[in-house]
Order: sequence, then structure tokens, then C-alpha cells
Amino acid sequence: MRKAYILNSCSTCQRIIKELDWQDEIQNIKEKNIDAKTLDKLKKIIGSYEGLFNKRAMKYRSMGLNEMNLTEKDYRKYILEEYTFLKRPVLIVDDLAFAGNAKKTVEAVKAVL
Repeated sequence: MRKAYILNSCSTCQRIIKELDWQDEIQNIKEKNIDAKTLDKLKKIIGSYEGLFNKRAMKYRSMGLNEMNLTEKDYRKYILEEYTFLKRPVLIVDDLAFAGNAKKTVEAVKAVL
């Protein structure tokens, strides 16, 4: 299975999808956020909900989450409640998953495609 979770309005997501020449399924998380079952599967692959959590989201500071000691349960809850908390893009390639837009993450995706 190959699938990308992106924000259509995010120019970085669009650039990465184009750079990877992604021809597979793409889900706009603003229209349809990630579901709990998929998030739990991704957590098993990535290793933690925190690894899937976007700490750069504007709401992270505005809600005061940066001053709280969040648990894995908290990270999961916030990602499911608010699409902006999912680190993006999230790319699934067969049994591998990649989250974020760091150069090394994009290079790792390129290596498996």
C-alpha cells in the first residue's frame, strides 16, 4: 500500500509530492483527518505518537501545549482532534512509514521508491 497524508494548501507538501513523483493515493487531512486505526498502525511503525506530532503547528503554542508535559495518550488525542497536529507529509510505502519534511526523511522515501 502506498498513501500520502498531506495538507493541500501546504507548499512544502506539494513540493515533496512533486519531487517524489508520487502517483499513489493522496489524502488531504483538512478534508478528512487521519483515522484512529491508521494512526495506531503508524505509531507502531514510527515508534511513538510524538514522532507523528507537529510541534510547529500554530495551535501548539496558542493552546499552551508547549508548556505542558504531554504523554503519548495526549499526542494521540490531539492528532485525532485537530488535523494540524499531524506532522506532514506522512508517506506510507508498503510496510514503511515516513513523517515530516526533513531532507533526510525525503531522501529515505526516495531510497525505497
